[in-house]
Amino acid sequence: MAKQEGPRGFEMEEGPGGEGFSFASFVLSLATSALVHLGVAPEGESEPDAEPNRAAASQVIDILEMLQAKTRGNLDEGEQALLENALHDLRMRFVQSKSQS
Repeated sequence: MAKQEGPRGFEMEEGPGGEGFSFASFVLSLATSALVHLGVAPEGESEPDAEPNRAAASQVIDILEMLQAKTRGNLDEGEQALLENALHDLRMRFVQSKSQS
């Protein structure tokens, strides 16, 4: 497996298929988690049976907001746009889920 150098010389091994763990994959993983907590099924799957867990979704949104604050000025344009768009979408879905209850 090839290695990818991270901050302070930390080496990250690439995953299966040569895919490394990137900032984008981290943001998308957290956003997907929040969507599942809001009751939105991942693409290609049927709706989850469980009731939305807004507290858990809110916590993940808070984590993404903290990540945004801590990385301000250190992201490239694509990373910044991804984070902003994910947060916007999650916030809108969170408000929508509250109004549906």
